[in-house]
Amino acid sequence: MMSFQSLTAIVPILCVVAAGLAAMLAEALRDRGERLPIAGLGIIGFAGAAVTAGLLWNRHEASFGVVVADNFGLFVTFVIAAIGLLTMMYSPAVVERDGLPEGEYYALTLFAAAGMMLMAIATDLVVLFLALEVFSLAVYVLTGIRRDSAAGTEGAFKYFLLGSFSSAFFVYGIAFIYGLTGSTRLDRISAALASGPAAESVFALVALGLLIVSLGFKVSAVPFHMWTPDAYQGAPAIVAGFMSTAVKAAAFAAFVRVVAAAFAPLSADWIPVLWVVSAATMILGTVVAVVQTNLKRMLAYSSIAHAGYLLVGLVAANPVGKAALLFYLLVYGLVNLGAFAAIALVGTKDEPHDEIGDYAGLWNRQPALAAALAVFLLSLGGLPPMAGFVGKWYVFSAAVRSGNYGLAIIGVLTSVVAVFFYLRIVVSMYMADSEGAADAGRLPRAAVAALVITVLLTFYLGILPGRVIDLAAASISTIF
Repeated sequence: MMSFQSLTAIVPILCVVAAGLAAMLAEALRDRGERLPIAGLGIIGFAGAAVTAGLLWNRHEASFGVVVADNFGLFVTFVIAAIGLLTMMYSPAVVERDGLPEGEYYALTLFAAAGMMLMAIATDLVVLFLALEVFSLAVYVLTGIRRDSAAGTEGAFKYFLLGSFSSAFFVYGIAFIYGLTGSTRLDRISAALASGPAAESVFALVALGLLIVSLGFKVSAVPFHMWTPDAYQGAPAIVAGFMSTAVKAAAFAAFVRVVAAAFAPLSADWIPVLWVVSAATMILGTVVAVVQTNLKRMLAYSSIAHAGYLLVGLVAANPVGKAALLFYLLVYGLVNLGAFAAIALVGTKDEPHDEIGDYAGLWNRQPALAAALAVFLLSLGGLPPMAGFVGKWYVFSAAVRSGNYGLAIIGVLTSVVAVFFYLRIVVSMYMADSEGAADAGRLPRAAVAALVITVLLTFYLGILPGRVIDLAAASISTIF
């Protein structure tokens, strides 16, 4: 029998689910044309999730069956809650301006985040699959939520179609590992692979390969990245920002639990594979981003490259790499969401203004927005004293300590190349002629507050990262 105390493990998820249900109810009960602060419900839900995740820290007894609120899962839950909270602050003006269905947008965002949080704390492959499907279905709909947009419909369809294949890979992976070990519990799978004939079976490698393919799709790793540019370009910019960050956080949490922890006895087999995948992801994402003229597509390929940097921490397989991976997830989530939010605020209902030329001279018309976007882009490029520099420093240091010098060199070189296409936007905003360029108009107060918070955190994590790095290291050590 489950005790009442065991329910505390899922309290952060319940906060978000309750907010999602309240958003649905508010949408159903409001009169036509009536304005309700539905985004406020989302802010309350995500704030509640963040606070309760903090209260559960170091309470290792908090478990609800195969859902365990360990420090690792709570750290990722907090990252997802922070991303969701900032998304709620950025969204109201964009949702109203673009005429998006308000209730559907907020409810789907909240339910997607709840699935991501469940994925972060699940310790069973079946529950991981259910969490994967919960947030995937919500994100598919969010991608095509602008029903009058052909690009959005195309991106959503590609995402759904390829996502269905990736889900099938995950299910087949579960089937193989269950047939081999007799369990879908990650701890029992690890024990079976550590001792006994299961570790020597070819079916263990087949199961591992299938799971890596499915999770590689979710993190946009090469060669499973094909859906990413079209989905990001077709989706509303604020949706692209949410799914490029929160989805990656949840998927990498599953990557760590499944591959790095449960399949740790087979590390000699999966580390070389992920080495190649990481290198290819960094190279392709960076090289293709250089030639993009659409800012959302450029950030899509940039997101692919950053997935490669995150995989470097996984390949390093040492304490520094594991802590760096979590720290990088937090930094990337804040900064990339801020960049997409800036694009959303510059755009209009009829003109998305996501071409690079649309940002020419933005400094003259919206100096605050241009300054914030410049900080985010330079942080993504890894320039000090922004947080992106510290994240990449720790990731590449972990690769060097583990002897993966080639991977570290590839990471450094691709980071140098990436600075070019990030600086190109900054130069356009500050030095190009602004004639005929986009004007963002008056910025909403909530969005300005979110931008200021994100900029401050970007500098704080870049100048004083020690405390958060220590928390990341302490959290990920709980599953190894």
